[in-house]
Amino acid sequence: MKAILQRVIQGRVTVNNKIVGQIGAGYVILLGVTHGDGIDEVKKLAEKMVHLRVFEDTTGKMNRSALDCAAEMLVISQFTLYADTKKGRRPSFTKAAPPDIAAPLVEKFVAYLKQLGVTKVATGVFGADMLVHIENDGPVTIILET
Repeated sequence: MKAILQRVIQGRVTVNNKIVGQIGAGYVILLGVTHGDGIDEVKKLAEKMVHLRVFEDTTGKMNRSALDCAAEMLVISQFTLYADTKKGRRPSFTKAAPPDIAAPLVEKFVAYLKQLGVTKVATGVFGADMLVHIENDGPVTIILET
């Protein structure tokens, strides 16, 4: 699994001009699934995210986790994170898991974030053409991979 984690002031995702997911301060997570990923990768990535200390404390240092500050999370499935651009000018997406494997793992990831204590987790629509609005805070953008 691979994720682009962005600390945000707010984020939302729309499908057909309709807001389907929206959060306040927290993370927008662009999440990709590859072949061989399973529940172990889901748990490892989710646990890393909720405990990663990238939110500022009272002294302005990144010293607080998502759980410490009740961060909200917006999870967007994104197969393009596994684009292979080594050959030619058109990316190959063969490293991305097919939808029948990826969709259930994205759902398990969302469920596990909630199980770990994230009070608000919003999502996009798997496989849909989505418009993602991100107000990156910092900016803080971190790539995580299992």
